[in-house]
Amino acid sequence: MRPQDPRRSRVQVQSTQLDLGRKHKPDYWLLILTAILLSIGLIVVYAISPALSAANNVGGGFYVSKQLIAIALSIVALIVTAKVPLSVWRMAYKPLLIVAAIATIIALLLPVNPAYPAHRWVRLGSFSFQSVELVKFAVLVWLAGFLSVRMREGTIDSFGKTLKPLLIALAAVSLAIVGVQSDLGSAGVLIAMMATMAYVAGLPLGRVALISAIVLIGLVIAVSSTPYRRERFQSYLNPEANCQTTGYQACQALIAVGSGGAIGLGLGSSVQAYGYLPEAANDSIFAIYAEKFGFIGSVVLLSVFVAFFARLKKIAENMPDDFSRLLVIGALAWLSVQAMVNIGAMIGLLPLKGITLPFISYGGTSVVFAAAAVGLAFQASQYTTFTSQRGKKDSNKNEGRTIRNSSTIRRSD
Repeated sequence: MRPQDPRRSRVQVQSTQLDLGRKHKPDYWLLILTAILLSIGLIVVYAISPALSAANNVGGGFYVSKQLIAIALSIVALIVTAKVPLSVWRMAYKPLLIVAAIATIIALLLPVNPAYPAHRWVRLGSFSFQSVELVKFAVLVWLAGFLSVRMREGTIDSFGKTLKPLLIALAAVSLAIVGVQSDLGSAGVLIAMMATMAYVAGLPLGRVALISAIVLIGLVIAVSSTPYRRERFQSYLNPEANCQTTGYQACQALIAVGSGGAIGLGLGSSVQAYGYLPEAANDSIFAIYAEKFGFIGSVVLLSVFVAFFARLKKIAENMPDDFSRLLVIGALAWLSVQAMVNIGAMIGLLPLKGITLPFISYGGTSVVFAAAAVGLAFQASQYTTFTSQRGKKDSNKNEGRTIRNSSTIRRSD
């Protein structure tokens, strides 16, 4: 093992104890941007609710009322994660993982909805819960604590203490999410989140490349061994050739996006929502948004997302401890990758993956746990610091991080 830089050791020991220092004002812009995204989602769901209600024989206010309930629950989740100390969340990873595992098993045992045959939901009457969203949150909290401990010990590059547990976690995620729930998209988001956190923590690039190669091999096996995944991938390569069969949703999504033109058809006008575009309120909601608000509206929405992710990045860069930094980095990777995959699929850049657009798509579980992740970042933003440089950065690439030879000045505004 390489000798450890004593400066790095001192920084890590201090940060792992979560001695965050004096509080200051949190990043309220993060809340404002989250509220804007939730409002946009509610507006789109309201606009297409007549079409959805007619197609499913429910009352006119059914979808809007359920989305309002989801937003209310997401606000509660955000407040809880923002108020419960980060040190408590750090110790709560075991109960979170256990509950997530139990929810996944229950979803496997319960009968499925014929319209959605995959074992992804826990359904009890009118209540439904997608277990993978809890898995994302639990893995986020566990991995931030696990990696911060390895950073403190100086064993981030150890095969036995770091890489082996990460590979076991990847195998468990693949088995539970891909093998049992047939949810390749959510598994991809989880793996991207874990890889990003590990890389930021300082896992050597060679080890990250090894994990990436294993994931790529698993992806090829998962796609090639399942007929519907092979058909979906072929439709992605040439959607026009299968517009009436496996490429139907991709073709209809492109039609919706193209129909919007520069300024859109208008809030009260939509063609694709009336039975043409599958999952109009969930996976395909960006296509519906583009149809209604056009290219200009889409640029506005993308700008809000970019600003939201930029706030998370800024918070992460100025965190005084490794656990909090990794929490925020994980939340950033989770939400940004999910948004890119969803939007990329709607404009034909990526295969359809069946995952929601954060804060915009209809559905309670996704909105609630995305808001919970934002609550963790919002709490962490109360402890951000500014650093003034007084020397050169230590550019040890194997560590994967830079150590600042600086004095830290805490913001107290």
